[in-house]
Parts: sequence; structure tokens; C-alpha cells
Amino acid sequence: MTVLRLIAGRVLVSLLTLLLVSMLIFAFVEILPGDVASRILGRDATEASLAVLRERLHLNDPAPERYVRWLGTLLTGDLGTALTSARPINEILAPRITNTLLLSAFALAIYFPLCLIPAALQALNRDRSLDHALSVVTLIIVSLPEFLLATLLMVVFVAWAGLFPAMSVVDDTTSFWDYLRAIALPGTTLGVVMAVYAVRMLRDNLIEVLDADYIRMAEFKGLSRWRVMIRHALPNALVPTLNVTALNLAYLVGGVVVVEKVFAFPGFGSLLIDALQLRDAPLIESTVLITATVYIGANLVADVGAVLLNPRLRTG
Repeated sequence: MTVLRLIAGRVLVSLLTLLLVSMLIFAFVEILPGDVASRILGRDATEASLAVLRERLHLNDPAPERYVRWLGTLLTGDLGTALTSARPINEILAPRITNTLLLSAFALAIYFPLCLIPAALQALNRDRSLDHALSVVTLIIVSLPEFLLATLLMVVFVAWAGLFPAMSVVDDTTSFWDYLRAIALPGTTLGVVMAVYAVRMLRDNLIEVLDADYIRMAEFKGLSRWRVMIRHALPNALVPTLNVTALNLAYLVGGVVVVEKVFAFPGFGSLLIDALQLRDAPLIESTVLITATVYIGANLVADVGAVLLNPRLRTG
């Protein structure tokens, strides 16, 4: 019951945080410069036509009333209608979210081995040549901006090797293998960028855990170093790293704009930029709220995972 109470408490805090975030998102969108009606009708629009359009779009209603209406439609699963295209936002978001989710899945498939294997090798070979070499490599990659790393990968694998397309343009007619080739470079870029931030922390955590008495006892009983690492050290060392992984999950949804732009990938991040440029308030609110939901949800998963993996958190 203690574990259930802890999880229920974290879920409740996450829901309250999401409600507060929705209020802030709506408030910030309200103060954005520009007028949606003017953008839709253009510079030659008359005041009468602008007034009619603002009335039809309920732009003249009080802000609290529009917020409650917006929140009510969200609870029913309806994200509303984009003002600039008059299309349902659900219809606009569906292919973009699908593309970003597939790209994120590919990046995560690369992220976990790139994070776990180098950190384990460094912890088992601390202060040796392999440890120093991997530390230098991770520091170099950390210092590279995403667009520069993406450009370097394009130079190597597109310009020199010719293995992948320069632009990751996909649509409904793209075959599975062409889709896989299209997301290979942006997915690798994201996986590498995320992994280098977690490797150093996981290495230090593993070294600390490997020095614990129960780990030494396991080694004295004849267990191999890798078995001790996998069965005993990793579960305890992963707890602090879960928060970094949670941030990486949120980054995958909302922070991939640069990578998507470099590779011309039609994902969720580029849609957010387009919505901001068009001042499309409902589309901005929906995309930003989805990003915030993923961020809060990822942190919730990290908290619950920490509670389940670390018995001390359940008794504290």
C-alpha cells in the first residue's frame, strides 16, 4: 500500500502541474504579438471583415471563458480547429506525431546501448586508457551543437559514403526501407546527443555502487564482474540517471526542431515552429501542451521507476 500511495501522490502532483502549465500556456499565447484575423485575411482586409472574422472565431470573448472552453474540448480529446487552415488540429497533428514517435523510437534504440555500454566499460576500467579515451570522446561530442553533429554525419554518410539521403522527406507512399533510411541519420544524431549527457553520470554512479560492500561481497562469492554489473550494480546506479533519461524523452518530442530542420524531416517540432510563425493560437496551445504533457509524464515515469528500483525511497 505504501508504494501505491507514493505513486498516487506523484500522479496527483503531475496532474496539478499539468493544469497549471495549461493556464500558463494559454496566458502566454494571449500576449503574443499579432492578430490571427489579420493574418488570415491579409493586409487588405477591412475593419468590418476583421470584426466579422474575430466574432466567428470567438476572439472577442473574455480570456477566462475561452480558456474554460478550450480546456473542456481538450478533456473530450478534441484539440479544436486550426485558425489558419480551418482543419481539425487532431488531423494536422496525427502524421507529424507519428513521424516524431518513429524517429524517437529509433533514437531511443540507439540511446540505450550508447549510454549503458560505454558507462559500464568506463566503470570497469576506471582511470585506465579506455576510460580516458571514452571520456575524451564524450566531451568532444557534448561540445558539438546538434546542427554541427548532424552536418558532420551528413558529410560522412551522404557526401562521402552515399549511404543515406540528404533530406529525410517521407510521406504515406514511402516504403519501410526508405523510411528507415530517411530516419537513420536524424535518429542517430538524436541518440548520440542524448547518450553523451547520460554516460558521464552513469559512469560515476556505477563507480560509486561498485565500491559498495555488497558488491564486493558478491565478487568474493565468485560472481563474474559483468554478472555483478548487470544484476547488482546497474539497477542501483540507474536510479539517478532516470531523471536525465526523462529529460531526454521530453527533448525527443519538443527539442528536435533543429535536427528536423537540418534533415527536412516533417515532424512535430517543425510543426510547432510553423504554428508560432503563423500565430495560430489553438495550434500553438495544442503543440506546446503536448510537449509539456510528455515532459511531465516522462518525469512521472522516472519518479515511479526510482521508487520501484530503490527500496530506500519506499521506506523513507
